[in-house]
Amino acid sequence: MAAPVYPAWVTRWVSGQWRQKKRPPVIRPTRPLVLANKVANRREQTGEATCITEMSVMMACWKQNDFNDTACAEEIRMFYDCVAKAEKERKDQNEDILSSRGNLSSSKVNKLLRRFPQITRYV
Repeated sequence: MAAPVYPAWVTRWVSGQWRQKKRPPVIRPTRPLVLANKVANRREQTGEATCITEMSVMMACWKQNDFNDTACAEEIRMFYDCVAKAEKERKDQNEDILSSRGNLSSSKVNKLLRRFPQITRYV
């Protein structure tokens, strides 16, 4: 009895030769591989709430005195001083170019990309 005759692709598949001829697929990007000239605006990380205790003391004083500002002048002044101090600290922190994690904010990245736009064509 003669051995059965199989198509050529079956013998290649059984012997493992098909693996040797297989090449990795060619990757064609859908967009050009350059940076964009802007990034999406994202929210900055929200900081901790400040002056909560001063605000609650001020509101408790208002409630006790029927919302009279003159009776709660000291508490109001303490609250405004705390707010001014927190605002000053926030501005000082924003002057640093890097955030606490070492990343640039999206507005600063956009400003840098406007200064140094991507070259898309050669002269």
